Amino acid sequence: MSQREFVAFVAALMAVNALGVDLMLPALADIGHRLAIATANQRQWIITIYMLGFGSGQLVYGPLADRYGRRPVLLISLLGFVGASVFAGGSQTFAALLGARFLQGLMSASTRVLAVAIVRDRFSGRQMARTLSVAQMIFFLVPILAPSIGQVLLAFGPWRFIFYALAAFAAFVLSWTFFRLGESLLVERRSPLSLAALGQAYRLTLTNRYSAGYAVAASMTFGAIIAFVSSAQQIFVEEFHAGTRFTILFAICAFSMGCAAFANSRLVERLGTRLISQSALLGLIALSVLHIGVMAAGFETLLTYMVFQALSMTCIGLCGSNFGAMAMEPVGHIAGTASSIQGFITSVGAVIVGSLIGQSYNGTTYPLAIGYLAIGLVVLAIVYWVEGGRLFHAHHAR
Repeated sequence: MSQREFVAFVAALMAVNALGVDLMLPALADIGHRLAIATANQRQWIITIYMLGFGSGQLVYGPLADRYGRRPVLLISLLGFVGASVFAGGSQTFAALLGARFLQGLMSASTRVLAVAIVRDRFSGRQMARTLSVAQMIFFLVPILAPSIGQVLLAFGPWRFIFYALAAFAAFVLSWTFFRLGESLLVERRSPLSLAALGQAYRLTLTNRYSAGYAVAASMTFGAIIAFVSSAQQIFVEEFHAGTRFTILFAICAFSMGCAAFANSRLVERLGTRLISQSALLGLIALSVLHIGVMAAGFETLLTYMVFQALSMTCIGLCGSNFGAMAMEPVGHIAGTASSIQGFITSVGAVIVGSLIGQSYNGTTYPLAIGYLAIGLVVLAIVYWVEGGRLFHAHHAR
């Protein structure tokens, strides 16, 4: 692949997972009605259970990809995602839908692990962060467009159409992989699939302060995204009575993350991952404090919420890809397995954090703002520990 096609392919690979989360947001209320889901907060499990499968599956794909190569593992998992999407579309009960969603998450986990591993096979350091940022800039168009696409699909048929559309998109990426993706892991660089090799890879990944610390930091910031996505429909529809504008308002928030990814791709090689991510982290904390103050003073409106949410998502976007690149930097020689372990930490940790905040929804935006503040403070403490008490200090700059 050319450089441009490679970036587009990585973005499409990431988009499989993003569509799996965001495409059905406009249909949550209809799914809840058709499958007799008791409460609005229970509908959040349609998102959460998918992310749980997504996190759990990542432990498997890295070792398999390090042993057998990236391409065959990706082909099989994408085929599994197509089947799981069809199964979800045919679900007749809430339990069956949750089972299908968990299976979707298990299959889509490969897209995260292998996207990072394939990029790491070709790049490292700031160049890796820049490549991921460019891919994520394209990828962030998906959350902007996905709810609108979902709304259009609902205009032509029932909520089941959304899952069939997911199957069609995954089949497209499957074809792209089959015909265009070359194997990025040379045979001589492959690792044996053994308990001893896995144990060594786990030890290296989990005992390296930068690898483990920044993986946990990434999980916290990712948790903020899950909290927003899982409760966005309730916030816009129930609190601000803006159901007719939901797709537009959601797109604005997602667009802010796309802008962050674009800015990061242009600046990271010059300023470095630490300066950008740590500045954004302090910005998230300050915004959260101000937002809580506005709510406490009784001045919260749809406009103030949108301003604070969009700015907060910008800060979160500037943290995410940089934390991921810094976590991967010291373990590039075991990129597949390390990506699996870090992805598991990031995704499962994010599900726990996002669920705690999302399930705390009480008809106001307080839980989200307080959750963002808590995330910011905890991540700041983690970063301070990882960096040995030295913030804004370049390390392994390339």
